Amino acid sequence: MRFFSDNAAAVHPAVFTAMAEADRLDTAYDGDAWSKRLDAAFGALFGREVSVLWVTTGTAANCLALAGLVPPYGGILCHREAHIQVDEAGAPEFFTGGAKLLLVDGPGAKLTVDALEDVRSRIRADVHQVQANALSITNATEYGLVYTAGETAALGGWAKSHGLGFHLDGARFANAVASTGASPAALTCDAGVDALSFGFVKNGGLSAEALVLFDPELADGIKRRRKRSGHLLSKGRYLAAQLLAMIEGEIWLANARAANAAARRLADAAGERLVFPVEANEVFLKVSAAEAAALRAKGFDFYDWGVGEARLVTSWNQDMDAVEALARAIEAL
Repeated sequence: MRFFSDNAAAVHPAVFTAMAEADRLDTAYDGDAWSKRLDAAFGALFGREVSVLWVTTGTAANCLALAGLVPPYGGILCHREAHIQVDEAGAPEFFTGGAKLLLVDGPGAKLTVDALEDVRSRIRADVHQVQANALSITNATEYGLVYTAGETAALGGWAKSHGLGFHLDGARFANAVASTGASPAALTCDAGVDALSFGFVKNGGLSAEALVLFDPELADGIKRRRKRSGHLLSKGRYLAAQLLAMIEGEIWLANARAANAAARRLADAAGERLVFPVEANEVFLKVSAAEAAALRAKGFDFYDWGVGEARLVTSWNQDMDAVEALARAIEAL
């Protein structure tokens, strides 16, 4: 009964079916029929013209986007707990050629205009300090909180007022859409986002993530960076087929709703043990070492999170009998 990561979840059957259908001779790299359909398919989802690149990992999507927005001598405003800061092993600095992450605080890994302005305003405009060139947020955040359309628009407006690019790490973007009920566009391009790392692997995909560019001027440079960094696969049609299978039947949204619903059941059981409100598919709760051991003795698998806390993550195909059993075990602590 595993609740440690949606990265390890099963692949949706439609993804394998789509890959099998793409298993025939076609043009290499991104010139195939499937890759050529991505712009139109995602454009329909967001209600505007977009340029979409497939990549194999969320790290690549994030860092290619940031490299397109920030010069090597520039800075990226992000939360201190952001994935690009904590879990990507210096990849943003590597892909950008040296750009600096400018860290900002906020509860639940969420950023506010006031917190951003506090950091930006203390950066001198001379050549001795790194200047901010972009803002990067995560939705849902690393602690499972979501930005509403209004919150995202406020950040986007602030970024544009200071001439900053705006990137959204959407490893769990589907969960944020499912949670808020807002349209994908309202949480991104309508709010000023220039580039979205749209996550699929955590949500039933296999090996493909989508880098969605709302600023068409970014596309050419990022395509060249994708090749230079070794992320232009020769058989890209298999990645494109995965993405198309997930979005054309709204599998991405149905999967996210299922994962969120499982997390809500655990949240109800956790009650006052919750460290943060549960708004997506991650649950952080207070447990002692003895309580964590008791849960594991009953067969539940999850991450310890610091001292006295645990992280539970639900997946799109989580066994609801296991969810119910864990909920009852939490209630019984």
